[in-house]
Amino acid sequence: MCYIERMAEISDAELISAYLSGDEKSLEILIEKYLKAVYRFVYPIVKNSSDAEDLTQEIFVRVWKKITKFDRDKKFSSWLFAIAKNAAIDFIRRNKKTRNFSGLAVGESFSIEETLADTQPTPAETVQMIELHKTLAPAIKKLPAIDQQIIELRDEQALTFREISKTLQTPLNTVKSRYRRALTFLRKIIT
Repeated sequence: MCYIERMAEISDAELISAYLSGDEKSLEILIEKYLKAVYRFVYPIVKNSSDAEDLTQEIFVRVWKKITKFDRDKKFSSWLFAIAKNAAIDFIRRNKKTRNFSGLAVGESFSIEETLADTQPTPAETVQMIELHKTLAPAIKKLPAIDQQIIELRDEQALTFREISKTLQTPLNTVKSRYRRALTFLRKIIT
């Protein structure tokens, strides 16, 4: 097994400890682990791939700058997505200032077809999603550990049920049913 494969199996806390002890590669592995999930989190907010890539990069620069302050008793992914949420809110605020009264950026043309075809969430909807995430985080902690892992792997890391089954070495149908039960539990809490 190569170094990168071994490091990918190590927990987030161990990767952070290794990085803080001088192992630069461990931070790269940690970033690679969450890169797609963070991109998928910010893309609906910024609505184009170039801005989503820039914002994702900005988020990981913030992580790099603040990682020494990370409380290792906490979950890294929660801390990371809190940074992502704040960066997304900053992005919305920055871009709000560059819009004129019609909602168009300077030099941008108006097309009714483009406006009607836009199915991405508005900034207000994005903020609502962020608030929902804040509400869900404590509720998710009430789930059994295996269900928390399934939720994280499915919703934050965007793994398929088959990939989750392999990762957790749990039968596919068990993963699916635990996920459905966890969602039902979470719906009851937030409604």
